[in-house]
Amino acid sequence: MIPIRVVAIPTEIADAVRSAHKDPHYGHPAHTEVAGEGAPCRHCLQIIAAGSEKATLFTYDAFEGVESLPLPGPVYIHAQTCERYPVDGGFPAALRNSPRTLNAYAKGRRLVAAEYVENGTVEAGIEKLFAREDVDYIHVRSTTAGCYTFRIERADSPSPQ
Repeated sequence: MIPIRVVAIPTEIADAVRSAHKDPHYGHPAHTEVAGEGAPCRHCLQIIAAGSEKATLFTYDAFEGVESLPLPGPVYIHAQTCERYPVDGGFPAALRNSPRTLNAYAKGRRLVAAEYVENGTVEAGIEKLFAREDVDYIHVRSTTAGCYTFRIERADSPSPQ
């Protein structure tokens, strides 16, 4: 397996959303309520428990700090403080078996390939995409909802952010 770095949204962004109740980049209001279907938190990369934990929905640009062209979209975080997922934690166990789309990008936000993974096939998908020399990083997205979850980088390459 190619060593990877998992990049969840920064703690500074999660904290800013929780304190201001709006996203720090665009100023759109954030919405908090008890989680309905148990979406993953984009900060700790654990499932927000449906019916018992509160989730905050806000606008996030997954390319901010990496590329000049924005692509904002909705993401969830725990409404309460949580610990950011470690960059060396590997692919999150809580998301391993759910349907995910791995979008492979070259510099310039150029989508060069995609793999659809579920039921434990994630490593093979990551290997296949990073075997390509033109892939600089991978965005992991929900295959069912289409929303951004986190970024994967090669552990031996400089982080774009």
